[in-house]
Amino acid sequence: MVHELAAYERAPDQCHLTPEQLTAALFGPAPALYGHVAVDAGDEPIGFALWFLNFSTWAGVHGIYLEDLYVRPTARGTGAGRRLLATLAAICVERGYRRLEWWMINWNPAAGFYAAIGAEKMDEWVPYRLSGEALHGLARQVAAAPTRPSA
Repeated sequence: MVHELAAYERAPDQCHLTPEQLTAALFGPAPALYGHVAVDAGDEPIGFALWFLNFSTWAGVHGIYLEDLYVRPTARGTGAGRRLLATLAAICVERGYRRLEWWMINWNPAAGFYAAIGAEKMDEWVPYRLSGEALHGLARQVAAAPTRPSA
């Protein structure tokens, strides 16, 4: 379904996740990724939520960052997405986490659904990403820099 999500978001060529990678991330010796799967009455998967912990230095507690939420087109409007989000909200409340956060592609029609459940659009925060050569170039600076500032 991750590849279905990539196709929905008009970027199928950017998704390189393999079943082995996902299995290792979810079930390896020190998992840092968590997931929930929604199934229909016949036990067929119809949606998923993949998430990990973040931390608010201001609140002093963890939160959940929802990396991906996807419901197959045939199951949209059935409440599967709401139940997946409600499950994550319940985990937050149970564990004392203060936030459930995610990004959404700007043309996603789910914006209305998110607003209806009380999610706030965070217009004042701008996402940044460091990847590819820029990531590697910055990383190379560690090897080139002294380990302690000189006096």
